[in-house]
Amino acid sequence: MRSAQDQHTTQPTEMLAVALELAKKSWKVAMSDGRRDRPSLYSVDDVTPLGRIQAVVNKIKLQLQHWGLTKVCRVSVVFEAGQDGVWIARALSKYGYQVLPIDPASIPVPRQARRAKTDRLDAVKLVNSLLGWLRGEKDRMHVLHLPTQGEEGSRHLVRARGDIQKDIIRHRDRITKLLRTVGCWTEFDPLSADWLQPGALCDYAGQPLNSNLLARLSKNRELLCLAVQQMKQIEKQIRDALPEAQKERIRHLQQLKGIGEVGATRLTLELFWRHFNNRQEVGACVGLVPQPYDSGQSRVDQGISKQGNRRVRALLVEMAWDWLRYQPNSDLTRWFMQRTQAGGKRGRRLIIVAVARKLAIALWRLLEFGEIPAGAMCKH
Repeated sequence: MRSAQDQHTTQPTEMLAVALELAKKSWKVAMSDGRRDRPSLYSVDDVTPLGRIQAVVNKIKLQLQHWGLTKVCRVSVVFEAGQDGVWIARALSKYGYQVLPIDPASIPVPRQARRAKTDRLDAVKLVNSLLGWLRGEKDRMHVLHLPTQGEEGSRHLVRARGDIQKDIIRHRDRITKLLRTVGCWTEFDPLSADWLQPGALCDYAGQPLNSNLLARLSKNRELLCLAVQQMKQIEKQIRDALPEAQKERIRHLQQLKGIGEVGATRLTLELFWRHFNNRQEVGACVGLVPQPYDSGQSRVDQGISKQGNRRVRALLVEMAWDWLRYQPNSDLTRWFMQRTQAGGKRGRRLIIVAVARKLAIALWRLLEFGEIPAGAMCKH
């Protein structure tokens, strides 16, 4: 997830900037102290995660000795937080290094139609960006906020629930659509086993269903029952595993009409685990801020940035529609209605994005300052 840039910059008298270009087979390690024209480049290819981390640490120690840097030298390590996540930051932080996971899309690149791109060149680009960032050039890269292991682990619970929910919908739809292929429109409970009995369901001509079709339907019903059972287990696990502080924030969000337990839990664990300094950071974090293009006489509205956590962004848009339904007297709903009186369906779909951004900011203010959104109703 793309977060706001870390404002902490350092410029020690002696520093070693280290950049890791990650790949499955090997990592490229680029190092520079800011005084040489070219950084030193190495490759580490240990087959185990801890072995590769130790190889990086050994390269850093050898480079410090080779360049005659003192033991008080500040070592800063940067890497792109992609499919490897942020475990590398936790592993290297134990050695006293300043580890900076960054948004891969924040590194400026040349705009030529064809540009050279190799792991070696990417490592050099990363280490040069790190040197600039350490000098105070904040636009060189965007440093991500590192969640604690507890915060990161809690997110897996709600994401697992979302995966199971998709499985339930998929199995239900498959059963319904398989029956429609033979003209069976009978209403029934897919979780019950009664409809699998011979003669319980018939095709369009009133004939019993084919045995092979029944076998396939039975298999899908078993998968559906398993997914429903897993859903009950994961919901109980979420209630039991969350710390009391997070449960309190969930209850605080749930007091508003239109916000249920699932939505409040997902927002708390996916978005409001981190601290925001202002409302601009909230909008930017969820990717619901506009991205204008204004150059010379050319002015183009590129829409929203769509950066950050896509799960939170989709959830906020869904919650915005529910907010209009359950909070008709709120200032946010009136703001939406005033701007969509003369517009059609497309206009409503555009304005709802702005409602989602305003709703995220309002919920942040509720948790941070205890401010109930203007005109909003609470549950009894």
